[in-house]
Amino acid sequence: MLENKVAVVYGGAGSLGAGVAQAYAEAGARVFLVGRTRETLRKVADVTGAEYDVLDAGDEEAVEAHAASVVERAGGIDVSVNLVPRGDFQGVPLTEMSVEDYTRPVVRGIACQFITARAAARRMTARGSGVILALNSGSANGSPMMGGTAAADGAIDALVRQLAQEAGPAGVRVCGIWTAGVTDSLTPEKLAAAGAPGMDEAAVQGVRAHLDSLRMTRRSPRIADIAALATFLASDAGASITGTWVNATAGMFPS
Repeated sequence: MLENKVAVVYGGAGSLGAGVAQAYAEAGARVFLVGRTRETLRKVADVTGAEYDVLDAGDEEAVEAHAASVVERAGGIDVSVNLVPRGDFQGVPLTEMSVEDYTRPVVRGIACQFITARAAARRMTARGSGVILALNSGSANGSPMMGGTAAADGAIDALVRQLAQEAGPAGVRVCGIWTAGVTDSLTPEKLAAAGAPGMDEAAVQGVRAHLDSLRMTRRSPRIADIAALATFLASDAGASITGTWVNATAGMFPS
């Protein structure tokens, strides 16, 4: 589905980034992983056959230079996906949350998404084609106790729709995926960073089971599900989809 395509996956060292990179590589794409930690990037690259570059996706100059280098090495950028963590903090009522904990994912999230999407859009509009993908939980649709996640998701939702309108006439599609949590990507470390420290594997299994119970299908999306959807959206099979978000929450909420 992605034969002869060039894809850049920001946040490519994470579990979801690795899954998307693997799916893209299997679909025939030449994949460039981007992240801040060389060791974890190398591990994913060894498994997927992807190339990798170490940089901060929130650094404007570094992202622009990297995008230019990918064009030089591979001839262009066909797909850009941003899966970079934002520093979300959850599980605390808004009335008890600090300004920093609430605003951090909003500021970091929208800045990072804007920087990477802008760099991709500049190259894609120049050549008349390309796909830019984003992913978030869909919490802008309403999720209590999610802190700044809802506001961050709402900002990225709006960015996708606006950029799709502006870049669409040049042949560039922009869309996103709502997941409301990808359960097999959850780890004690990730949950601790989001505000739930001290969880062991049994506790994480409890979180996964609770998320499953909230879905219409009683089954949460998995990494492989989202990777397959991201492959479809990036391919010519998804040519009619832009300016919107695909609800892949397994029915966490209707849309």
